[in-house]
Amino acid sequence: MTLSGRDAYRAELTALAEADRRIVCLEADLGGKNHPFQTAHPDRFFNLGIAEGAMVDMAAGLAAGGHRPFVSTFAPFAALRAAESLKLTLGYLGAGVTVVAPYAGVSGAWFGTTHHCLEDLAVLRSVPGVTIAAPYGEADMRAVVRAAAASGRPHYIRTGRNAAYESLPRPAGGELPLVNWARPGEAGELCLVSVGEEGTRLALEATEQRPRLGHAHLTYLDHRNLAAAAAELAGRHTRFVVVEEHRQEGGVAEALALLLPRCEVHGVSAGHGWPAEGGDHGEVMAGLGLDLPAVLAATDRLTAVAA
Repeated sequence: MTLSGRDAYRAELTALAEADRRIVCLEADLGGKNHPFQTAHPDRFFNLGIAEGAMVDMAAGLAAGGHRPFVSTFAPFAALRAAESLKLTLGYLGAGVTVVAPYAGVSGAWFGTTHHCLEDLAVLRSVPGVTIAAPYGEADMRAVVRAAAASGRPHYIRTGRNAAYESLPRPAGGELPLVNWARPGEAGELCLVSVGEEGTRLALEATEQRPRLGHAHLTYLDHRNLAAAAAELAGRHTRFVVVEEHRQEGGVAEALALLLPRCEVHGVSAGHGWPAEGGDHGEVMAGLGLDLPAVLAATDRLTAVAA
């Protein structure tokens, strides 16, 4: 059975720690009773409680001592509550700390606005030197965790709650591609660019209904990786619609628009509203204007304009 992003992270990190004793795992009271890392490596597992900033600061000290710390808490508490610690630890100090942030976007739909996070990419993308990833599916999450553990560089890894998706096919072995062409599309046709779990799900559904569309999936979203990906995107298409579970401001569509000044870049995102009612993940996304009809409407409008 395919694992959710956060379960794939825990499973891969636990396996990596068997061979690498530098790896330590810190959680902000999210581990539960059956965290696999705690079971397998109790001497390297630390539950810091709801003290997210202190957890990141502690990870900085562990990194300075030669360890490879991975810390995890809900995305709103990692990217917003602990923002200063992230800026100083991952950015200014360049500490080899990996932050894994589940419950990104509105995946914690029933928990309400305090537990939603539609601003984390804007925050982390503004901190130089941080590698930012939003894997789609178990295989991609495992690959991103392996890369972070091997590199020893600061990482921020964004994932959802319990959704489990099968990763897109990719070349065997090696690193994840900068651009995973789920559907290359015809030259000159509109191309969807998908970000994260739900953006990729929606793009896959849209291309099933509009097979002429291209579809490019991006896993790494920091400036360095996006700049390289933008060059590859522009080599095949000139018109793009970015689908992302994030605010328009500070998201990937804005970043690509700056990186692709000779191309058209549009976005379908989570808009500017604040969800006032609970619901499942899809319902809350739809209330913010991010669903399949919104993606299809955007592509149809832009296709009609070009015709």
